[in-house]
Amino acid sequence: MGSLDCHVAIITGAARGIGREHALYFAAEGAKVVVNDLGGAIDGSGDDRTPAQQVVDEIREMGGEAIANGDNVADWEGAQRLVNSAIEEFGYLTVLVNNAGILRDRVLVNMTEEEWDAVIHVHLKGHFAPTRWAAAYWREQVKAGNEVKASVINTSSTSGLLGNPGQTNYGAAKAGIAAFTQICAMELTRYGVRSNAIAPAARTRLTEATPGLGDMVQPPAEPDQFDVWDPANISPLVAYLGRRDCNINGKVFFVQGGKITQMNPWSMGTGIEKDGRWTMDELEEQMRQFEG
Repeated sequence: MGSLDCHVAIITGAARGIGREHALYFAAEGAKVVVNDLGGAIDGSGDDRTPAQQVVDEIREMGGEAIANGDNVADWEGAQRLVNSAIEEFGYLTVLVNNAGILRDRVLVNMTEEEWDAVIHVHLKGHFAPTRWAAAYWREQVKAGNEVKASVINTSSTSGLLGNPGQTNYGAAKAGIAAFTQICAMELTRYGVRSNAIAPAARTRLTEATPGLGDMVQPPAEPDQFDVWDPANISPLVAYLGRRDCNINGKVFFVQGGKITQMNPWSMGTGIEKDGRWTMDELEEQMRQFEG
């Protein structure tokens, strides 16, 4: 018996890297898995469905159940087909893991409109569209009198939560995903759906291509040393957040190796206040405390 028996999970971007590890781990814990991936390059170009099918084959070889899906998660109708594929194949859906993403890194003054649009499209709309169709399905289940205990797990990043030069597009999308996660948690709890996110640090095609990270994320020289960058380290937390007995909702967690840290959202800090409208001279004096 696995901790995810009777679960049906959609995992996007599941052909390689972190998504692949999610799919294998979910299956090992007893979940039926929809392995979604376009099979594109890290910049989103290309279309090779073979890697997703290879993950499905691995799952089936270990005795699990899985199907491959090649729909574009950022396409409105494609996202609907993705959600429908799980329901049609396995009868229901309990977990959606939004993991798919691309990179088009460029400093702001050199970034093109297409590079901005592509990253925002895949990450933000690619989280919104599958979640919207899954949420609609779960709402209909509640309306029909069925009990729902479902979960959405999104993928944010420290690039959005803490910032990273050269990634205004990626960081903006990932910060948006964190906010999206929290608002979904507020809206969907009435339907028995929880929404959380992770900000993972692991070795993937994306991190290996990120300036300053490529060398850092390589495996340790000693084979018996714990590999803190192994993408498989991320999946247990994602699986736990998907369990029916997990009561965590609206949270974002940084996870790397054996470290899991809750990320605090924006909150009100120190400020200034007066009974009336500020003058420029007054602001010049009072706002100095915020410099630096």
